[in-house]
Amino acid sequence: MWVCIKEWKNRDVISAKDFSKKEFLFLFDVAKKFKQNKLKANVGKTVTLLFFEPSTRTYNSFRMAAHKIGCFTDGFASAQTTSVVKGESTFDTLKMFTGYGTDCFVIRHPKAGIHRYLAERFDVPIINAGDDSHEHPTQAMLDVFTIWENFGKIDGLKIGIMGDLRYGRTPSSLSYVLSNWKVKLYFIAPELLQIEKRLDNMEFFLQKKGVDYEKISNYKDVLNELDVLYVTRIQKERFPDLTEYEKVKGSYVITSKDLKGVKKHFIVMHPLPRVNEIDTSVDNTPHAKYFEQAKNGLYVRMALLYLILGGSDEK
Repeated sequence: MWVCIKEWKNRDVISAKDFSKKEFLFLFDVAKKFKQNKLKANVGKTVTLLFFEPSTRTYNSFRMAAHKIGCFTDGFASAQTTSVVKGESTFDTLKMFTGYGTDCFVIRHPKAGIHRYLAERFDVPIINAGDDSHEHPTQAMLDVFTIWENFGKIDGLKIGIMGDLRYGRTPSSLSYVLSNWKVKLYFIAPELLQIEKRLDNMEFFLQKKGVDYEKISNYKDVLNELDVLYVTRIQKERFPDLTEYEKVKGSYVITSKDLKGVKKHFIVMHPLPRVNEIDTSVDNTPHAKYFEQAKNGLYVRMALLYLILGGSDEK
């Protein structure tokens, strides 16, 4: 017998901080059922994808996820082909699609915090697919699902998060999700890109939650202790001053030679796209999990849409 999961139905996904450990584990269980082809669905709803910034994996995995659970998709992959270039507001764009009868919005936007603003003004569920350098909660969900699936647990792991920790949105959301478990986090970045303690940022949140973490600049100091190394690219497009970017570009390049002394079960992850921060020589090692990670995005987003649009759980 299948019953509706009320706490998920019509829920907004704005921040990774809005979900509990229990909720993440439930989501992972549903995603695993989809991955193992043990769950099929024909939800029959409309999912509107509004991507005001470029995307490959997030846009297409959400689109395919919606189709695989029997949903119709509309919207746009680029705002450059829409009336946004004529000056139409984001609010008016959403208002138009609600008039067309959408059941859910998946939105990537260059303005930090806009998803919560929109969620307060529309009854249709809003899913944050990335907002500037702020957050990317569904990326973090698939990231932690990948870790959980590879290790069968999350508690007790040592996880390094390396690269652009100041402007990157994936490290913050990933840290928020991982804060629900007893992990040791290593933030690896040049000083210019390290996390900072401000009232509204990641370090303040982690200290408040009592998360064990260190800030270091050289990944080689801890590489052989880690279970997971999560690499991010240094995002040129996020820098307000390109002279700062020139100081830190190419700071880290992981090669297969770096992995000689790592733990047997050690994995390398990356939200992609990569530029040169992971050498292609790593691709053929058993430690490379970034393409599997991207594939998992399909199943996690299938599970998320399925639950939000009225999915059910077997009792």
